[in-house]
Amino acid sequence: MPALLKIDAYRGTPVAAAPDRLLSHSAPPSGLSDGHDNPVVLVVDDDDEVRASLCELLESVGIAAVGFAAANRLLETDLLDAPGCLILDVRMPGLSGLAFQEQLIARGVGKPIIFLTGHGDIPMTAKAMKAGAADFLTKPVRDQTLLDAVTLALAADVRQRAENRSRRHSLELYATLTPRERQVLEAVAQGRLNKCTAFDLGISEVTVKLHRSSVMRKMGARSVADLVRAWQSLPVDAQREIAHEPA
Repeated sequence: MPALLKIDAYRGTPVAAAPDRLLSHSAPPSGLSDGHDNPVVLVVDDDDEVRASLCELLESVGIAAVGFAAANRLLETDLLDAPGCLILDVRMPGLSGLAFQEQLIARGVGKPIIFLTGHGDIPMTAKAMKAGAADFLTKPVRDQTLLDAVTLALAADVRQRAENRSRRHSLELYATLTPRERQVLEAVAQGRLNKCTAFDLGISEVTVKLHRSSVMRKMGARSVADLVRAWQSLPVDAQREIAHEPA
Protein backbone atom coordinates (compact mmCIF):
# COMPACT_ATOMS: atom_id res chain seq x y z
CA MET A 1 0.00 0.00 0.00
CA PRO A 2 1.53 3.37 -0.93
CA ALA A 3 2.55 5.52 2.00
CA LEU A 4 0.81 8.57 0.57
CA LEU A 5 -1.26 8.78 -2.59
CA LYS A 6 -2.37 11.98 -4.30
CA ILE A 7 -5.97 13.12 -4.51
CA ASP A 8 -5.38 15.81 -7.10
CA ALA A 9 -8.94 17.13 -6.88
CA TYR A 10 -8.28 18.31 -3.33
CA ARG A 11 -5.26 20.31 -4.47
CA GLY A 12 -6.94 22.08 -7.36
CA THR A 13 -5.11 20.09 -10.02
CA PRO A 14 -7.35 18.88 -12.88
CA VAL A 15 -7.84 15.14 -13.02
CA ALA A 16 -8.50 12.97 -16.03
CA ALA A 17 -12.12 12.19 -16.80
CA ALA A 18 -13.18 9.18 -14.76
CA PRO A 19 -15.02 6.16 -16.13
CA ASP A 20 -18.79 6.55 -16.20
CA ARG A 21 -19.35 4.02 -13.44
CA LEU A 22 -17.42 6.24 -11.04
CA LEU A 23 -19.51 9.27 -11.89
CA SER A 24 -22.93 7.72 -12.10
CA HIS A 25 -25.07 5.27 -10.22
CA SER A 26 -25.98 3.09 -13.14
CA ALA A 27 -23.79 0.01 -12.78
CA PRO A 28 -21.79 -1.41 -9.88
CA PRO A 29 -18.38 -2.95 -10.56
CA SER A 30 -18.20 -6.48 -11.89
CA GLY A 31 -18.85 -9.07 -9.18
CA LEU A 32 -20.84 -6.77 -6.93
CA SER A 33 -24.23 -7.21 -8.54
CA ASP A 34 -24.83 -10.72 -7.27
CA GLY A 35 -24.14 -12.06 -3.80
CA HIS A 36 -22.33 -9.00 -2.46
CA ASP A 37 -19.48 -11.20 -1.17
CA ASN A 38 -16.78 -8.55 -1.56
CA PRO A 39 -16.72 -5.24 0.34
CA VAL A 40 -17.43 -2.08 -1.61
CA VAL A 41 -17.01 1.53 -0.53
CA LEU A 42 -19.93 3.72 -1.56
CA VAL A 43 -18.80 7.29 -2.21
CA VAL A 44 -21.47 9.99 -2.20
CA ASP A 45 -20.25 13.45 -3.23
CA ASP A 46 -21.79 15.96 -5.63
CA ASP A 47 -18.34 17.10 -6.85
CA ASP A 48 -17.51 14.96 -9.88
CA GLU A 49 -13.73 15.37 -9.59
CA VAL A 50 -13.61 14.65 -5.89
CA ARG A 51 -15.86 11.62 -6.28
CA ALA A 52 -13.78 10.23 -9.13
CA SER A 53 -10.52 10.84 -7.26
CA LEU A 54 -11.80 9.07 -4.16
CA CYS A 55 -12.86 6.04 -6.16
CA GLU A 56 -9.54 5.96 -8.02
CA LEU A 57 -7.63 6.21 -4.74
CA LEU A 58 -9.53 3.30 -3.23
CA GLU A 59 -9.26 1.14 -6.34
CA SER A 60 -5.50 1.84 -6.53
CA VAL A 61 -5.11 -0.16 -3.30
CA GLY A 62 -7.53 -2.90 -4.33
CA ILE A 63 -10.71 -1.62 -2.66
CA ALA A 64 -13.82 -1.67 -4.86
CA ALA A 65 -15.66 1.66 -4.97
CA VAL A 66 -18.79 3.06 -6.54
CA GLY A 67 -19.59 6.76 -6.74
CA PHE A 68 -22.90 8.58 -6.56
CA ALA A 69 -23.62 12.25 -7.16
CA ALA A 70 -26.55 12.23 -4.73
CA ALA A 71 -27.70 10.12 -1.79
CA ASN A 72 -31.12 9.47 -3.28
CA ARG A 73 -29.48 7.77 -6.26
CA LEU A 74 -27.76 5.32 -3.94
CA LEU A 75 -31.14 4.54 -2.38
CA GLU A 76 -32.34 3.39 -5.82
CA THR A 77 -29.81 0.52 -5.80
CA ASP A 78 -29.37 -2.55 -3.60
CA LEU A 79 -25.74 -1.74 -2.77
CA LEU A 80 -26.54 -0.71 0.80
CA ASP A 81 -26.99 -4.42 1.49
CA ALA A 82 -23.45 -5.17 0.34
CA PRO A 83 -20.56 -5.49 2.80
CA GLY A 84 -18.49 -2.31 3.05
CA CYS A 85 -18.79 1.27 4.22
CA LEU A 86 -19.89 4.73 3.11
CA ILE A 87 -17.95 7.93 2.45
CA LEU A 88 -20.42 10.82 2.59
CA ASP A 89 -19.99 14.47 1.83
CA VAL A 90 -21.83 16.42 4.53
CA ARG A 91 -23.11 19.33 2.43
CA MET A 92 -24.82 18.32 -0.79
CA PRO A 93 -27.81 19.65 -2.76
CA GLY A 94 -30.98 17.83 -1.78
CA LEU A 95 -30.37 15.17 0.86
CA SER A 96 -27.36 16.13 3.00
CA GLY A 97 -24.95 13.59 4.42
CA LEU A 98 -26.30 13.98 7.96
CA ALA A 99 -29.92 13.69 6.75
CA PHE A 100 -28.94 10.56 4.80
CA GLN A 101 -27.37 9.10 7.94
CA GLU A 102 -30.67 9.65 9.76
CA GLN A 103 -32.57 7.86 6.98
CA LEU A 104 -30.22 4.88 7.13
CA ILE A 105 -30.64 4.63 10.90
CA ALA A 106 -34.43 4.74 10.48
CA ARG A 107 -34.17 1.91 7.93
CA GLY A 108 -32.03 -0.18 10.26
CA VAL A 109 -28.95 0.07 8.01
CA GLY A 110 -25.87 -0.02 10.23
CA LYS A 111 -23.21 0.38 7.54
CA PRO A 112 -20.19 2.35 8.88
CA ILE A 113 -20.07 5.95 7.63
CA ILE A 114 -17.02 8.16 7.11
CA PHE A 115 -18.01 11.80 6.74
CA LEU A 116 -15.83 13.97 4.55
CA THR A 117 -16.41 17.71 4.39
CA GLY A 118 -14.80 21.04 3.81
CA HIS A 119 -17.21 22.71 6.20
CA GLY A 120 -16.95 20.62 9.34
CA ASP A 121 -17.44 22.12 12.79
CA ILE A 122 -17.62 20.76 16.32
CA PRO A 123 -21.44 20.55 16.63
CA MET A 124 -21.72 18.83 13.26
CA THR A 125 -18.97 16.36 14.15
CA ALA A 126 -20.55 15.62 17.53
CA LYS A 127 -23.94 14.99 15.94
CA ALA A 128 -22.49 12.63 13.33
CA MET A 129 -20.35 10.69 15.81
CA LYS A 130 -23.17 10.44 18.36
CA ALA A 131 -25.33 8.91 15.65
CA GLY A 132 -22.68 6.24 15.05
CA ALA A 133 -20.37 7.64 12.36
CA ALA A 134 -17.10 5.73 12.01
CA ASP A 135 -15.07 8.90 11.38
CA PHE A 136 -15.37 12.56 10.42
CA LEU A 137 -12.61 13.95 8.20
CA THR A 138 -12.15 17.48 6.93
CA LYS A 139 -10.96 18.32 3.42
CA PRO A 140 -8.20 18.43 2.41
CA VAL A 141 -7.39 15.06 3.93
CA ARG A 142 -4.18 13.05 3.65
CA ASP A 143 -4.74 10.03 1.46
CA GLN A 144 -3.29 7.66 4.03
CA THR A 145 -5.57 9.12 6.70
CA LEU A 146 -8.57 8.38 4.51
CA LEU A 147 -7.34 4.88 3.66
CA ASP A 148 -6.75 4.13 7.34
CA ALA A 149 -10.28 5.30 8.16
CA VAL A 150 -11.72 3.09 5.40
CA THR A 151 -9.72 0.08 6.63
CA LEU A 152 -11.11 0.50 10.15
CA ALA A 153 -14.65 1.02 8.84
CA LEU A 154 -14.47 -2.14 6.71
CA ALA A 155 -13.21 -4.13 9.70
CA ALA A 156 -16.06 -2.75 11.81
CA ASP A 157 -18.54 -3.83 9.15
CA VAL A 158 -17.13 -7.36 9.17
CA ARG A 159 -17.52 -7.56 12.95
CA GLN A 160 -21.02 -6.12 12.86
CA ARG A 161 -22.18 -8.53 10.17
CA ALA A 162 -20.76 -11.48 12.10
CA GLU A 163 -22.58 -10.33 15.24
CA ASN A 164 -25.82 -9.93 13.30
CA ARG A 165 -25.50 -13.45 11.86
CA SER A 166 -24.87 -14.86 15.33
CA ARG A 167 -27.84 -12.94 16.73
CA ARG A 168 -30.18 -14.21 14.00
CA HIS A 169 -28.98 -17.78 14.48
CA SER A 170 -29.46 -17.62 18.25
CA LEU A 171 -32.92 -16.14 17.81
CA GLU A 172 -33.91 -18.94 15.42
CA LEU A 173 -32.77 -21.56 17.93
CA TYR A 174 -34.37 -19.67 20.81
CA ALA A 175 -37.71 -19.79 19.01
CA THR A 176 -37.62 -23.62 19.19
CA LEU A 177 -37.61 -23.60 23.00
CA THR A 178 -40.75 -24.07 25.02
CA PRO A 179 -41.77 -21.23 27.36
CA ARG A 180 -40.49 -23.21 30.35
CA GLU A 181 -37.16 -23.89 28.62
CA ARG A 182 -36.81 -20.17 27.93
CA GLN A 183 -37.34 -19.44 31.60
CA VAL A 184 -34.67 -21.97 32.52
CA LEU A 185 -32.29 -20.48 29.95
CA GLU A 186 -32.81 -17.03 31.42
CA ALA A 187 -32.09 -18.39 34.90
CA VAL A 188 -28.89 -20.08 33.70
CA ALA A 189 -27.77 -16.87 31.99
CA GLN A 190 -28.34 -15.00 35.27
CA GLY A 191 -26.20 -17.51 37.14
CA ARG A 192 -29.08 -18.97 39.18
CA LEU A 193 -28.50 -22.34 40.86
CA ASN A 194 -30.77 -25.23 39.83
CA LYS A 195 -32.40 -25.39 43.27
CA CYS A 196 -33.11 -21.63 43.18
CA THR A 197 -34.58 -21.91 39.70
CA ALA A 198 -36.72 -24.83 40.83
CA PHE A 199 -38.05 -22.78 43.74
CA ASP A 200 -38.72 -19.72 41.53
CA LEU A 201 -40.60 -21.76 38.92
CA GLY A 202 -42.37 -24.08 41.34
CA ILE A 203 -40.91 -27.26 39.85
CA SER A 204 -38.47 -29.91 41.04
CA GLU A 205 -34.72 -29.58 40.71
CA VAL A 206 -34.69 -32.75 38.58
CA THR A 207 -37.14 -31.12 36.17
CA VAL A 208 -34.93 -28.04 35.98
CA LYS A 209 -31.97 -30.25 35.06
CA LEU A 210 -34.00 -31.97 32.35
CA HIS A 211 -35.06 -28.61 30.90
CA ARG A 212 -31.50 -27.35 31.08
CA SER A 213 -30.23 -30.38 29.18
CA SER A 214 -32.90 -29.87 26.52
CA VAL A 215 -31.99 -26.20 26.22
CA MET A 216 -28.31 -27.06 25.76
CA ARG A 217 -29.18 -29.49 22.98
CA LYS A 218 -31.60 -27.20 21.15
CA MET A 219 -29.29 -24.19 21.37
CA GLY A 220 -26.29 -26.20 20.20
CA ALA A 221 -24.37 -25.26 23.35
CA ARG A 222 -21.48 -27.39 24.55
CA SER A 223 -21.07 -25.52 27.81
CA VAL A 224 -22.83 -23.11 30.12
CA ALA A 225 -20.55 -20.39 28.73
CA ASP A 226 -21.89 -21.10 25.23
CA LEU A 227 -25.42 -20.87 26.57
CA VAL A 228 -24.75 -17.54 28.27
CA ARG A 229 -23.19 -16.13 25.09
CA ALA A 230 -26.21 -17.25 23.07
CA TRP A 231 -28.54 -15.53 25.55
CA GLN A 232 -26.46 -12.34 25.49
CA SER A 233 -26.54 -12.24 21.68
CA LEU A 234 -30.34 -12.17 21.65
CA PRO A 235 -32.13 -8.85 21.13
CA VAL A 236 -33.20 -7.32 24.43
CA ASP A 237 -36.83 -7.31 23.30
CA ALA A 238 -36.70 -11.06 22.69
CA GLN A 239 -35.27 -11.63 26.17
CA ARG A 240 -37.98 -9.55 27.78
CA GLU A 241 -40.98 -10.68 25.77
CA ILE A 242 -40.29 -14.35 25.07
CA ALA A 243 -38.66 -15.35 28.36
CA HIS A 244 -41.66 -14.26 30.37
CA GLU A 245 -44.37 -16.02 28.40
CA PRO A 246 -46.60 -18.27 30.55
CA ALA A 247 -45.09 -21.74 30.89
